Amino acid sequence: MKPSRLLVFFPLLFLAVAASSPPPPPPHPSPRCKAWLVQSIPTDMPHLPRVPGVLSTGDVLRWLAGNATKSLDVIAQYWQFLAQPDNPKSGDYGFSAEDMEMFGAGEGRAVYKSLEDAADRKHSGFAPDFDQESADLAAGRPNVKNVTLLLGDWWGSGIVHAKVWISDGKDMYIGSANNDWKSLTQVKEVGIYLVDCPSIAKWIETYFGNLWTLSSLNSTAYTRTVWDKQWQVKRKVPCWSHFVHEKLRCRSPLPSSVVVHHVDGYPALADPFMLHIPIETPGSNLSSTSRHSSYLSFAPPELSFRRFQADEQGWVDTIKSVRFGGTVRISTMDWLGQSQYLRQIVFWPSLSSAVSEVIFSKRATVNILVAYWSHFLDGTDEYLKSILYSNILCHSSRRNNCKGRVNIKYYIVPGYEKTGAAKSNNNATGNLYPGFTRVNHGKYAVSDLRAHIGTSNLIWDYFYTTAGVSFGTYNPAIVAQLQEIFDADWNSPYAVTVEPLHTSA
Repeated sequence: MKPSRLLVFFPLLFLAVAASSPPPPPPHPSPRCKAWLVQSIPTDMPHLPRVPGVLSTGDVLRWLAGNATKSLDVIAQYWQFLAQPDNPKSGDYGFSAEDMEMFGAGEGRAVYKSLEDAADRKHSGFAPDFDQESADLAAGRPNVKNVTLLLGDWWGSGIVHAKVWISDGKDMYIGSANNDWKSLTQVKEVGIYLVDCPSIAKWIETYFGNLWTLSSLNSTAYTRTVWDKQWQVKRKVPCWSHFVHEKLRCRSPLPSSVVVHHVDGYPALADPFMLHIPIETPGSNLSSTSRHSSYLSFAPPELSFRRFQADEQGWVDTIKSVRFGGTVRISTMDWLGQSQYLRQIVFWPSLSSAVSEVIFSKRATVNILVAYWSHFLDGTDEYLKSILYSNILCHSSRRNNCKGRVNIKYYIVPGYEKTGAAKSNNNATGNLYPGFTRVNHGKYAVSDLRAHIGTSNLIWDYFYTTAGVSFGTYNPAIVAQLQEIFDADWNSPYAVTVEPLHTSA
């Protein structure tokens, strides 16, 4: 999320099938919505158990592109499906062809080829001179459109951080994997693959359309600098934001935007929109056709619409959904109880407070897994230890009768300390893996009732200035399998306990 990084938000828009195509098949019953959990597992992790029925990210992305006949919409932070070992500016630089094959770079080439094939099914177009891979896909193909959206123009900082693919308005991927070959074989990723789910896809397409609309508007005319009483900072927001006083707020140019009375801070929805559709889970032994509530949540909150909740609420409500005496599992790359990129620092206790609340009130166990890697954020250890202090507060009084507990571990992918280009100024660096790899990059939470799979790191900026999407569900098969994924990581030798702060007797 570096301010200098260019951001891409890239849809492939295909024309209708030609009239000479064969006639459609006879009508048949509408297919049921199906869901599979999806993982990327880095190479060289022999002691991590595989969870049966979970698909690989590379396979899912190839299927989405390969099966697209009408449209393929992609929201991406950046593109690098093709490895660049000959580019001195790349973290791949200096590795041999044999190294790249061992790292799994062929997975990225296969996904890129599936995108090229999809684009060539109808051809010619335009692209800005921005990102080489997405520009190459769009070049000469009028059915392919590629736009760049800079969220910093709207919120003062932030990026398009969502990782979403939508094929033919019915199949989709939502998760943590970037459009990068390393996200397929060198980074631990978690997502969900939804098939034949047009009622879910249409709402994500609405969010996609909101982002697309922002890219065409003059942000100067639609933004205000306000004093944010919720977070005690002066910052830029869209003029329809609920952080702007009701009398000064403009009419949103986005369709069906959330309209509620003004409050301090963005309002939580008492009754967020739920999708009551049956979801089959072929990858799980618990699959059923029963109806279980599912939902979508979005960030920043100004891009919410209808009665969909802001993404922060989705995370908090998942933590609080835990049964009395139950367990919450949370996995993330980064966790900070503050902002990271805003000029004026924001203190952000939303998730840590939710954790402490269920420890005290519901006697819940909360297990938190945080990545430890070469770009580990300063302050993380201190914030995590402050959460662990809740265990001491639980027993600080004889009146507390507190039975809950929080446990935190660092997830350490082997080789994380030896990542980066293999050469620098023609000298060997000693690095064993390409840059920005060997890390647990998944972002999800799962209680004993509800699963929440997202695209945002657990830092204030990702919920208030950065584009992110989450899918959540009460489907017991998805809940159980996501618990299995977490427990495989948590109980592996790659997870190391975070020690609490030292206290006096």
